[in-house]
Amino acid sequence: MSVRAVRGATQLETDTRDHMLDRVAEMVRGVTEANSLEVEDFISIIFTATSDLHAEFPAYAARQLGFDDVPLICARELEIDGSMPRVVRMMAHVETDLARQDVTHVYLHGAAALRRDLSRVREVPDE
Repeated sequence: MSVRAVRGATQLETDTRDHMLDRVAEMVRGVTEANSLEVEDFISIIFTATSDLHAEFPAYAARQLGFDDVPLICARELEIDGSMPRVVRMMAHVETDLARQDVTHVYLHGAAALRRDLSRVREVPDE
């Protein structure tokens, strides 16, 4: 068993609490499913949000999914000119038998454009 980092990102259409919780839950479930993980495999998760999002803590969505005893933290993303708005990112540290090159990072909605350089990115098109 190894410790691996797995990334995810999603873009929100609006800064509302329900939308934040839905999109972040979708991202966390996507990372979990794409890498055949269980909640018990997660060591910790760091969430970042761009400065235009304040409706809810992204980590609260993970708590609602049962991540009760996993250490979670939220932080602000750097404000870089021209960066994508309304984005929540996550970096989870997990215990897994997956080799580093087999870890699937999950970028959803508009955030899929952030990491076109990764060959193992699961994308979900905008609706």
